[in-house]
Amino acid sequence: MPIMTYLEAIADALKLEMRNDPSVFMIGEDIGTYGGAFKLTKGFIDEFGPNRIIDAPISEAAIIGAAIGASLNGMRPVVEMQFMDFITCGFNQLVNVAGTTAYRWGIGIPIVVRGPAGGGVGANPFHSRNSEAWFVQATGLKVVCPSSPSDAKGLMTAAIRDNNPVVFFEHKGLYRKIKEEVPEGEYIIPLGKARIVQEGRDASIICYGSVVHMALEVAERLQKEGVSIEVVDIRTLVPFDEETVLASARKTNRVLITHEATLTGGFAGEISARITEKAFDALDAPIKRVAAFDSPTPFAPTLEKAMLPNAEKIEKELRELLQY
Repeated sequence: MPIMTYLEAIADALKLEMRNDPSVFMIGEDIGTYGGAFKLTKGFIDEFGPNRIIDAPISEAAIIGAAIGASLNGMRPVVEMQFMDFITCGFNQLVNVAGTTAYRWGIGIPIVVRGPAGGGVGANPFHSRNSEAWFVQATGLKVVCPSSPSDAKGLMTAAIRDNNPVVFFEHKGLYRKIKEEVPEGEYIIPLGKARIVQEGRDASIICYGSVVHMALEVAERLQKEGVSIEVVDIRTLVPFDEETVLASARKTNRVLITHEATLTGGFAGEISARITEKAFDALDAPIKRVAAFDSPTPFAPTLEKAMLPNAEKIEKELRELLQY
């Protein structure tokens, strides 16, 4: 199997789907001649042409609206947000129109809205938001947050083929940092299926996106002390694999939930509530959460580091959990 970065794996999935299905096309800002802000679509226009790699004006509302219209006419658009922060400019089209029309009309709206999200790279408050929790409550949308190249490829393929609108968050800090073997050719990971990244017995870390790698770092440290940590990557927030998460909680009896998004209103609260409601009798300690401070992401590297979760913060809270 070829070794790919997170970015290359997403690009591979997009190319394969565009080659296999002429109804798939891409639309976004600077994705054609320029090749995208992060060069993810570099060379796409040479292979697929300007009718399938469409450079759009700077209007997220127009871009998402055009994609919805195209989907209603048999196309399968993939929309790139230059940064996922700017999805707010198309919020009405995505939440009120795409998410609701499929329900009201009883038809599919097969669009994928994807792009770079997350902090840790000094990209300032307007380019670093983790906004996935906004869309969890927007019924009708599916929400995906992959943590690895192989997951990114498999989940992107599934997202494009899904008949529902999918919001696909790609952590920009992982684009070129993470490499691994990725299956060649067609590769699909079903939406709504979590992955046990590492088996364990003493506590569970439930996570997704960038913090999966922090969780594995902590688990490796504690393993040297004879402590066995289970790491569960939920992969998709909607649909949510409740069964796998509850099984892990019942197995280890201690749970820490972590994500890079801010604490208040973050998806960790929903996961915690599900475990408390349905597996409370299995818990030997209160559930802990590690997330970003309730603040815009600072530009200064020292302040950004202080705000965001990291392996040290996760380890500190996990040790407290184990000693409870």
